[in-house]
Amino acid sequence: MTGIDAMKLFKDKVDQLGQAQVAKDLKVSPATVSLLYHDNYKASPDNILALVIEVYGGLSVECPVRGEVSLSWCAQERRKPYETVTNPEAARLYKACKRCPHNGGGK
Repeated sequence: MTGIDAMKLFKDKVDQLGQAQVAKDLKVSPATVSLLYHDNYKASPDNILALVIEVYGGLSVECPVRGEVSLSWCAQERRKPYETVTNPEAARLYKACKRCPHNGGGK
């Protein structure tokens, strides 16, 4: 998905769901959504558009632990902090996410 496609998807979702809901879904401020929607966002929109693709893009990725998963689920998992867990799969996910190319390859 290109930046132009992501921007169109973003604007379509704002029209469909409203600025407040999109801000909540993307975990950004309503002001950020408004500025980007009205083409007044002064910073690079790349990070916001990456979130748009993750949340609304409907894309799938290959997880080394779970197999094919939605990009949205992948993004949620890789952002989780480490927790002491007794669930072996949760521990494998945490370790795998740190090395995963969808997480910047462990950068």
